[in-house]
Amino acid sequence: MEFYRIGDKLISKEKAVRALERIFSLRASGMSQQEVANRVGCDRTFVSRLETIAEIRKGGSMAVIGFPIANTEEIAELCQKLGVEYTLLMTDVERWSFVERMNGVQLLNWLMDLMSEMRSYDNVVMIGSDMRIRLAEAILGDKVIGFEIGESPITQDVYVQPKQLLDLITTIKGS
Repeated sequence: MEFYRIGDKLISKEKAVRALERIFSLRASGMSQQEVANRVGCDRTFVSRLETIAEIRKGGSMAVIGFPIANTEEIAELCQKLGVEYTLLMTDVERWSFVERMNGVQLLNWLMDLMSEMRSYDNVVMIGSDMRIRLAEAILGDKVIGFEIGESPITQDVYVQPKQLLDLITTIKGS
């Protein structure tokens, strides 16, 4: 279990996650925010704020970035079929080769250009490690939708289940 010490309180991450899952499950079952708040013992505004924090914008433009992915061609083809406007997928070897071809200034400029371009999309699906997803969220904010394929560091290619990505993208696009 993971705990956080906040002043005199000891907070359980797992307990908090279970509470969030219960709130979202009750809301998804059709209960109103007030009914859920009454059931779990919180304010209706808390339920509303949780929904706002976790909301993913449906529709709009989309980019998919991911590495290290074993089945890049299969995933790129899926993204193309689903109308994803920007796709950047790399295997572990490709990402290291890409980085090693550039000097520090070139790499920094490329990353700055990429971040700038990603801001123009409504949704950015980040396929990668927990750390890479958190970094993308820190840079791009709530437009990032994480698709975690492992804990950092990931040192070998990971097979991405096309069906899982298909479900995610179609849900986001509202198709």
